[in-house]
Amino acid sequence: MYKVLKELKVDLGERSYPIVIGSGLLGSYDLTPWVSGGQVMIVTNDTVAPLYLEKAKACFPGKQVDVVTLPDGEAHKNWQTLNLIFDGLLENRHTRHTTIAALGGGVVGDMAGFAAACYQRGVPFIQIPTTLLSQVDSSVGGKTGINHPLGKNMVGAFHQPQAVLIDTDTLGTLPAREVSAGLAEVIKYGLIRAPQFLDWLEGNMDALRSLDTAALGEAIYRSCECKAEVVSLDEREGGLRAILNLGHTFGHAIETFAGYGNWLHGEAVGTGMMMATDLSVREGYVSEADKGRADALIRSAGLPDKAPAGMSEADFMRLMAVDKKNVDGQIRLVLMRALGDAWVTADYKPENLRATLNAFFS
Repeated sequence: MYKVLKELKVDLGERSYPIVIGSGLLGSYDLTPWVSGGQVMIVTNDTVAPLYLEKAKACFPGKQVDVVTLPDGEAHKNWQTLNLIFDGLLENRHTRHTTIAALGGGVVGDMAGFAAACYQRGVPFIQIPTTLLSQVDSSVGGKTGINHPLGKNMVGAFHQPQAVLIDTDTLGTLPAREVSAGLAEVIKYGLIRAPQFLDWLEGNMDALRSLDTAALGEAIYRSCECKAEVVSLDEREGGLRAILNLGHTFGHAIETFAGYGNWLHGEAVGTGMMMATDLSVREGYVSEADKGRADALIRSAGLPDKAPAGMSEADFMRLMAVDKKNVDGQIRLVLMRALGDAWVTADYKPENLRATLNAFFS
């Protein structure tokens, strides 16, 4: 029997949708109220499929359910793999009334959502995230896309899901490294908008890393609540929503340099958030004491605190120049005025940025 722990809504008017958080949802929770037609295409990968595919199928009683299974990993988040989804849809004669269901982590969710935005000029989709990172971040908000060799997530579309179903039981099969990567995005919400959440995280990090159900449910809910609020205020990243990218400009540069998949997204973001905090101190905003607190929390999640070996200042500057937040050739970064108060700016001293970069080389 399943148990719904929390439920909330992303408020986007007629495109609003629910986020349902609970345990035992896969295999029991009926998702057909969010399926308008008779066809469902589940997009998953070869790691998740043996674990949860049959349970996911059971969430769509009475529907024609077909499956596309992708290779696992960030290295496959590209045009070639995206086409496998279109092949499956066309080979199984899915119409514009089909619904795509993304079963997996952030890579699966981003690619399935992008395919849904493109197929026959747009079909509905549902997010069923199975990693902590995707449950607290990428499954909510409608950002979809693929990577380009020159930059991460540079090709994509905004396309909101019909619903997000988060089963915390799927985290029981998640490697410890993936749990830590997800915790980077959880910590992010405290740093950008919810300083009281930082207090809670400091007291519950051990419980989260040991996969305590109650602690995970609370962390996922509070993370989704924060993201839903920001997305409701700024759906297409015209201003406020960009604060959700704290650490990401540095992090995406790390991922691209290291080769997609060699550093997990959350690992790169964890280091990137430490870099953003460091620059915020150098710019005279955040205190050294608060920097120490943020760094300690990030390290306590099991995240790296240095850039990849061999990465240089020139590498960072070249790769950060390819970022969606940049305007008129200026590298715009998310910094903090204080813990829990973030904003986007290109107004920082170049020598401070260089000093921050050089402080994080191995």
